[in-house]
Amino acid sequence: MPRTDRGGTVRGPALSGAVLCPVEITSASVQLGDVIQVGGRQCRVTDLFQLPGGAKRLVFDSGELLTIHTGTRLVALRLVRVRGGDPARALATRRHRR
Repeated sequence: MPRTDRGGTVRGPALSGAVLCPVEITSASVQLGDVIQVGGRQCRVTDLFQLPGGAKRLVFDSGELLTIHTGTRLVALRLVRVRGGDPARALATRRHRR
């Protein structure tokens, strides 16, 4: 999994067949390992807690907390594994894949 250093740079081992892709997330779709930019810093989600009303409390690797509600929409980087191990194919539209 990618991790951020104090400068906010994503670091981690290169994974064959995996790509970091931007995805829109909500309280319903956020996942462990998502990297969210908050205040100019990249923060990786290390724990999640369900709250009343569909909200979630995110715990980042830095120990900081962020609560997102059902109407919150954020863009996160998510590690997406690619079948066949070709990261270039991960971003191709379905009709162009062979």
